[in-house]
Amino acid sequence: MDLVLDNLDLLRQGLWLTVQLSLLGFAGAFVVGVVLAACRVGPVGPLRRAATVFTEAMRNVPLVVLLYLVYFGLPKVDLLFSPFQSGLIGMSLYSGAYMAETIRSGINSVATGQAEAARSLGLTFLQVLGLVILPQALRTVVQPIGNLFSAHVKNTAIAATIGAFELTYVANQIGEAEAEAITLLVAAGIGYVLMLLPTGWLFSVLERRLVVHR
Repeated sequence: MDLVLDNLDLLRQGLWLTVQLSLLGFAGAFVVGVVLAACRVGPVGPLRRAATVFTEAMRNVPLVVLLYLVYFGLPKVDLLFSPFQSGLIGMSLYSGAYMAETIRSGINSVATGQAEAARSLGLTFLQVLGLVILPQALRTVVQPIGNLFSAHVKNTAIAATIGAFELTYVANQIGEAEAEAITLLVAAGIGYVLMLLPTGWLFSVLERRLVVHR
């Protein structure tokens, strides 16, 4: 316990960066997911195929490989990013692919008559999607999105492999320096639990309030 208390400032910094990676990365994943889902259900064939290929590629590449490609690979084409920025980009793309499939399942759950009625009023595809379909679709997938967020938060630990100063990285560094790795990793684990318990409760509340009864 003394070791944890002595290094509380460093652990707090790591926890704060984990929070940033979680929130900013998930916001990026949501944007990526909406765009990919829109392309996959849209009327433009090339966009549908490109979104499908991208989604399947991201879902079948290990996150650590993707982070390595962003952090070590992009500098080969003169695109340099810090470990934090690389983690943010890689995790947004990775989680975004899963978000796209979640949102697409929500879109598919909306009755086709909704879209047909909207088109009969003269709305464009983007208007139908943004004003009619997505608001209903998102209400049906609140809990799956919550599950994705939990997985996303835990995946931030993988950013430690490229040197991002997040909670797992800090715990590993201190643990190795003090030869007390287990103590620090347990402390890090408690930090993740404290982050995820409130968010799990929040998504459960949102699901109950936004549930669509069919």
